[in-house]
Amino acid sequence: MTLEQDRGDGPAPIIVTALFGAADTAFFDDLRVRHFPPERNQLKAHLTMFHHLAPSLERELKQRLVAETKGVAAPTARIAGLMSLGRGVAFRIQSSALEDIRDRLADAFAPLLTPQDRAGWRPHVTVQNKVEPAVAKALQADLDREFRPRDVRIAGLATYWYRGGPWEALSRHMFAQDRG
Repeated sequence: MTLEQDRGDGPAPIIVTALFGAADTAFFDDLRVRHFPPERNQLKAHLTMFHHLAPSLERELKQRLVAETKGVAAPTARIAGLMSLGRGVAFRIQSSALEDIRDRLADAFAPLLTPQDRAGWRPHVTVQNKVEPAVAKALQADLDREFRPRDVRIAGLATYWYRGGPWEALSRHMFAQDRG
């Protein structure tokens, strides 16, 4: 990391996420507060679409995200189930429209994607991580007993600089009905 990145005012890898509506964000955040180790819970609930895009893509990425969201109805999405992370638990999210957006972005940036971002996308929201496997397994069993698939609202897409700690907001791109 350069001194410029360390100070927080220069280029850094870019993370892209889908933003949930307020009620769904509150639902996921409540679970994170209750089940994430407090010292590791530095972020709001999020649905990561890309983990590490090159900082040089900032301008083109913003243009593409504007094109994907401006005047466009929000994609439908659904909590489809639970998934084990081994040392954590996540909710699996299904959204063919969101997958289409990610595919278009991945195609546009294909030569510059990291191996993690080239690999198949498994959309999910982590509500617990970095715990002992038995603790994660117990939470998954508890959540599974009450689980019912349900729709979630995707409000927009966002980008963040990643500088090794909490993410720094870069841009937000809201879908048509969520501009307010």
